[in-house]
Amino acid sequence: MVDGYNIIFAWPEFEKIKDTDLAHARSRLVSILANHSPLSGQKIYVVFDAHLVKGSVQRTEVIDGIEVIYTQMGETADTFIESMVGELLKKGIVHVATSDCAEQGIVFGRGAYRVTPGELRANINKTKNESRERYQRNLPVDAYLENRLLDKVRSKLERLRRGKK
Repeated sequence: MVDGYNIIFAWPEFEKIKDTDLAHARSRLVSILANHSPLSGQKIYVVFDAHLVKGSVQRTEVIDGIEVIYTQMGETADTFIESMVGELLKKGIVHVATSDCAEQGIVFGRGAYRVTPGELRANINKTKNESRERYQRNLPVDAYLENRLLDKVRSKLERLRRGKK
């Protein structure tokens, strides 16, 4: 689980856009998390506060595999995360990314692991780099069928190709 605004206001990537275009910052965070999720094998929920938005109701949408939750008026992301942690712990291990010390203590006390914004950023970068190394290690020619055939089979196919039996 990710406290969305908490991460946006903690990461240097959002320094220039958070004050001018919060919607863009939200979208960019979701995009970063959507790229990370399949590489890490983690289901990611990102929660954004809407507690100060008059008349707002809780809503959830799935964007590129990431469950994006907007809290209702009067409910903070912290409160929502605390309540959801209990439900998610029934399904497995839960990590909560936030820089809020009180929130970290509460989720840790409930059995979830806390992750600071810096740790989340480092994990995402590490996973991205490991993935890049893994997929760039194999050269495209390694995937060619002819390079995976036994010599005997390859020479037989070559004779057939040239019209010789």
